[in-house]
Amino acid sequence: MPEAGGLLFQPIEMATANQELAGRLDRGGEFHYPGAMKEGKAHRVPAVLRGLQILELLAGEKKRWTTTEVSRKLKIPKSTTSYLLHTLLGRGYLVREGEGSYRLGMKLLGLGGLALRGIEVREVAMPILRRLTAETQTTAHLAVLEGAEAVYIERVPSPGFIQLDTWVGRRMPLHSTSVGKALGAFLPEEEADAIFQSTLLPRFTPRTIVSLPRLKQEFKRIRENGVAIDNEENTPGVRCVAAPIFGSNGRAVAALSLTGPVQQVTEESAGKIAEKVKEAARQITQTLGGQPPIFGKDI
Repeated sequence: MPEAGGLLFQPIEMATANQELAGRLDRGGEFHYPGAMKEGKAHRVPAVLRGLQILELLAGEKKRWTTTEVSRKLKIPKSTTSYLLHTLLGRGYLVREGEGSYRLGMKLLGLGGLALRGIEVREVAMPILRRLTAETQTTAHLAVLEGAEAVYIERVPSPGFIQLDTWVGRRMPLHSTSVGKALGAFLPEEEADAIFQSTLLPRFTPRTIVSLPRLKQEFKRIRENGVAIDNEENTPGVRCVAAPIFGSNGRAVAALSLTGPVQQVTEESAGKIAEKVKEAARQITQTLGGQPPIFGKDI
């Protein structure tokens, strides 16, 4: 589960295809996605499709639906409807009212906020990530926190022959990666405790931090100087340097990193790379309307 993945000794071009489906409400209060309806049945997972249909139904004009109403409207067996509703309820996507009806929960709002925030940060960060890659010949990543993991939302590969096995959407641990530590260090104490009390700290290399007290010391150091280092802690032979990006609410909304083999990101050059990463994070923070803390210079 490496931050930089492995090292691939061949050029890699990452191509992503995004299909945009426009939702609209009909008189019955349902969302329809015409593009999705044209897809072959082989591309559909019935349980997932039905779960999404329920969410779309509850997002319509009629906000509260009983099990019987959902079953009749979507033509799903009542027993299956009940199972799907309880599953969505258990995951926080629905709320059950006293009279036995269901409505959408706040978790969807949180996911929507994460998506919007990710889009805004990407738009601001991409030119800076490209510049950093051109200047340092390393791979640049942009990540956000989701649950107990960091998720890459953007990647600019290095122009060299040696490429890193990473991709947009890859989930990374918080304790062994530079972006993960940069995000985890600036969480409110209560949130950090909740995450790490229920999350294991697996060892990926001999350098991985697997002790919670040691990780808290690392977080303290990161808060003091504003830079997180993955010194072969996630993948042998790979070193990463990251810095947090702050939003207008004062929270760390993302982290950017520069990653490369240890022969390229040496201990001697890590200091200069760290200053570039910190300055880039500061620029993005200010563009987003945030105010970065004042950090020291030592890493």
